Amino acid sequence: MICGRVVEEQRGSMPFRLVHGESLVACASWALGEAGVTSIDLTVPWVDVLEVLDEPGSSYVLHDALCPLTPPAFLTECAIRAAASGRVVVGVRPVTDTVKELVGDLVGGTVDRESLVALASPVAIPAAVAAELTTAPAADLVALVTELRGRYDVEFVEAPPAARRVTNSDELRLLESLTHPGR
Repeated sequence: MICGRVVEEQRGSMPFRLVHGESLVACASWALGEAGVTSIDLTVPWVDVLEVLDEPGSSYVLHDALCPLTPPAFLTECAIRAAASGRVVVGVRPVTDTVKELVGDLVGGTVDRESLVALASPVAIPAAVAAELTTAPAADLVALVTELRGRYDVEFVEAPPAARRVTNSDELRLLESLTHPGR
């Protein structure tokens, strides 16, 4: 079974902003359902979630409400890949900004963008890894991925452009223009 949830806590009011006339959290929830992921309510104890994951081919998917237009097929692909490989699978986007090192108070050299990724969505956790977690995965996906990378094999998969994360009005307008219906 593939189950999971949309992560909207610790994201302020942004998940309730509108994209194409729907809230980001509603779009993300719709995509999760279209991906064939059974949504698990936050009130369900983690031990009960683990019981559901105790069948072959299972994985637990966290889909960030700030990546509301992630295509359902990509969510499905990541969930199945995690279940089949036993690796945590994380959707990422390439970094296109110039990133500089900071040395004390001085700006240093340019960091090679090829070595950087921006977290997108989803984070798909295979059942065997989920079974070793004592509590439900945290809403802070950057911290979660960092923690998981220290303990497990993590595979980064390039997410499509529609899966980009939005954190402000400008990014939301960009996402909306990139995904305008009819284009």
